[in-house]
Amino acid sequence: MTLLDQDGVRLTLDGDAPDASVATVTLANAAKRNAQDFAMWRALAEAGRLLPGGVRVVVLRGEGPSFSAGLDRRAFTPEGFEGEPSFMDLAAREDAGDAAIAEFQEAFTWFRRNDLISVAAVQGHAIGAGFQLALACDLRVCAEDAQFAMRETSLGLVPDLTGTHPLVGLVGYARALEICVTGRLLRADEAERIGLANLVVPAADLDAATRDLAAAVTAAPRDAVIETKALLRGARDRTYDEQRAAERAAQGRRLRDLAGLAE
Repeated sequence: MTLLDQDGVRLTLDGDAPDASVATVTLANAAKRNAQDFAMWRALAEAGRLLPGGVRVVVLRGEGPSFSAGLDRRAFTPEGFEGEPSFMDLAAREDAGDAAIAEFQEAFTWFRRNDLISVAAVQGHAIGAGFQLALACDLRVCAEDAQFAMRETSLGLVPDLTGTHPLVGLVGYARALEICVTGRLLRADEAERIGLANLVVPAADLDAATRDLAAAVTAAPRDAVIETKALLRGARDRTYDEQRAAERAAQGRRLRDLAGLAE
């Protein structure tokens, strides 16, 4: 079932709403290696708003040989995208484009909602904005030919599409800094070794491995998965004793629910 198909983004359900538990968001501009533009970001944000409440897993994938080669190069020209503000226009605004960037970031933030587990299926290039889109997801399954690079700093910019927080959390500050300021390529084997990729498989097995992971996630009771994700996401910002307290509170909610005593 297709819920959205516009501006290089397609949202489909594995089954009929409201019973579907898995949704797939596909970057559907293979001719441009799924290069991203402002319209695609608006469509990605809309995909998040259109998800039925029963969806538990969102798979993010790209058509063709590349997951996403990053931001469309037209963004770096003086004229930018037709009908859209250019980077020069954004820079000239009183807020230096802050409001526009916040809107762009909405395309990336909803993948980390506590009521969802998001899985990026990455093949070929995941460069710049493509890398950050893969980082927006909770989990990453990579084909052996996957290549990541954070090229923004090399262009005189910074990664501003929500990628810095998860990158530091996954690989640590020093390695994240080196990855960003050098702009170098990380291949799939290194990505797996440093904790960036959860699983690396032959390219022919990427879809099957992603389906298997989605099935494993949906096998556990939904409320327990939601509570566990919330616990783990908040762990870095809590002290040890605060995390202990959060665990007790979450377990109390689960026990009351299982006993039929939930409010």
